[in-house]
Amino acid sequence: MSDKTMIDVQHLDLSFGEGSNANRVLRDVNFHVAEGESFGLVGESGSGKTTVLRCLAGQYTHWQGSLAVDGAALGRKLDRARCRKLQMVFQDPYGSLHPRHTIETALSEPLAIHGIGDRSARIDAILDKVGLPRAFRYRYPHQLSGGQRQRVAIARALILEPRILLLDEPTSALDVSVQAEILNLLADLRVRDGLTYLLVTHDLGVVAHLCDRVAVMQLGEIVDTIDSASLTGSTPSHPYTRMLVEASRHYSREMAQAMAA
Repeated sequence: MSDKTMIDVQHLDLSFGEGSNANRVLRDVNFHVAEGESFGLVGESGSGKTTVLRCLAGQYTHWQGSLAVDGAALGRKLDRARCRKLQMVFQDPYGSLHPRHTIETALSEPLAIHGIGDRSARIDAILDKVGLPRAFRYRYPHQLSGGQRQRVAIARALILEPRILLLDEPTSALDVSVQAEILNLLADLRVRDGLTYLLVTHDLGVVAHLCDRVAVMQLGEIVDTIDSASLTGSTPSHPYTRMLVEASRHYSREMAQAMAA
C-alpha cells in the first residue's frame, strides 16, 4: 500500500426529493483510500453505504461535495475514462448478468464499447485469472453456480483493467461454503494486480478478512474510522461500533434462517 490517494471523498451529501419532502441520505461523508488499500464501509441497512458507491460509480449524479479518483476530480457525467479506471461488482451476480447473453457476450461487451481489440484472447485470459474454465464462455448465467456467476461478474469488472473495484456485498448472495472462495480470489487479485478496493458489507468477518481499514456509517454519516484489526482484537471506542461488533459476535446465519422459518 502506497501513500498515494486513489479515492478521495470530501463533504459528500445526497438527498432524494425536494423541499419539505427531501430525504437526506448522505451527510458530510469524508474519507480517503490509499493506492492498493482495501477500505470497508459497514453499518446497518439504510445507513448509506451502497449510496456512496453509486455516487462514485456515476449512478447518482445529483450529489454535493467533491469526489476524486487517482487525483482527478469526478464530474457528474459518466465518461469512459472513469469506467476504465473504476468498476463495480454488484451484490447479486445473477441479477447483474443478462440471462439471455452468454458469458462471452457479457465479457466482450465492455471491450467493444471501449474499442479494445484481441477480444477472444482477453476473454480467455480473464477467465483464467478468476479461476474459470475457458469453455464457460459459451454458457449462460443459469448454467453456472452462484459462485461461478460471481467470478464472471468479477471478470467483467476486471476485463477493462481498472485500478479500483467498488464491491457491493460481493459475497452476501452466496452460500457460506462459497463465500471464502470468492474472498480469497479477491484478496489474491488485489495483491497480484495492485488493485484498490472500496467494499460495502454487513459482515464484519468479511471486513476482517479483506480490509485494512473500515468506516462505520450510521444514518448517512461516518461515525467512526478504525483499523479492521480493531474490530476483532479490541473493544472499539465508539458506542455504535461497539454495538455492531457485539451484535456480530452473537449472529449466526443458521440461527437467523431458523427464526425466519
